Amino acid sequence: MNVLDTIGHTPLARLRALAPEGTSIGAKLEWQNPTGSVKDRMALAVIERAEADGRLRPGDTVVEYTGGSTGASLALVCAAKGYRIRIVSSDAFAREKLDQMRALGAEVIVVPSEGGQTTRQLILDMIEAARALARAPHTYWTDQLNNHDAVAGYTALGEEIWKDTAGAVDAFVHSVGTAACIRGVAAVLKRRKPAVRIVAVEPAESAVLSGGAPGPHKIEGVGIGYVPPLWEPSLVDEIVAVPTAEAKAMARRLAREEGWFAGTSSGANVIAARQVAERLGAGASVVTLMADSGLKYLNTDVFQADQGLSSPG
Repeated sequence: MNVLDTIGHTPLARLRALAPEGTSIGAKLEWQNPTGSVKDRMALAVIERAEADGRLRPGDTVVEYTGGSTGASLALVCAAKGYRIRIVSSDAFAREKLDQMRALGAEVIVVPSEGGQTTRQLILDMIEAARALARAPHTYWTDQLNNHDAVAGYTALGEEIWKDTAGAVDAFVHSVGTAACIRGVAAVLKRRKPAVRIVAVEPAESAVLSGGAPGPHKIEGVGIGYVPPLWEPSLVDEIVAVPTAEAKAMARRLAREEGWFAGTSSGANVIAARQVAERLGAGASVVTLMADSGLKYLNTDVFQADQGLSSPG
């Protein structure tokens, strides 16, 4: 076994204190992947599929734009397989993520942000910087927002959820970044159980999937400011918008009340999962993801010691 064999097959745990009475909210603990993120799944898929059809060859360099988790995941896979990797990221994202990418051997190019916020323009600037790097010879650009191989990386996650719940899942809830994860999981669950509800989560400050205007926010890794190319609305039954402040507060509550140490998008996931469980009522079974580890956010205001404990809905 090598490190890449440890990707996936994460445990599903259930909320003890924060699930509405009479309901069940479970989450796949994706922080147990090697880099502490669900993105390990897609990184392995996009690299191995590119190897299989010749887009990526020995000696090539991999290029990507990323808020950090995808970059760390790709850097891990490239380190294990012997590829050089160049990553475009930004100071809008947690320092721990930039440090993790570098620790795994990535060359990181940092694009300045507007006040540390994720905005549509920042994403577009990062993409263009990666596009320029990808013009170099012997380079493979994974281009996560447009890469359908990423969707295939999450079908196994859907099968795991089905198996872990023995088919007793009424809804799946997850925040949308590239949309590859929710699309891959939804395709599996909808095929297995057409009545299952698929609920997408996005930042309230940039609720473009709900028809709103783009805006700056601080839920890292999601809410790119425009509809991602991999978004498939026919697979989604509902969209829930969660404010950044509430997502951060829920991340703190998860750590202190459940012992679940995860990032801001995971906090948003739980807020939306609770709303869905309350609407579905007694006996409902809702599944979501702890998308990454709280260790990636220790130097952000999510887990600063002077932050008080608040109670989002």
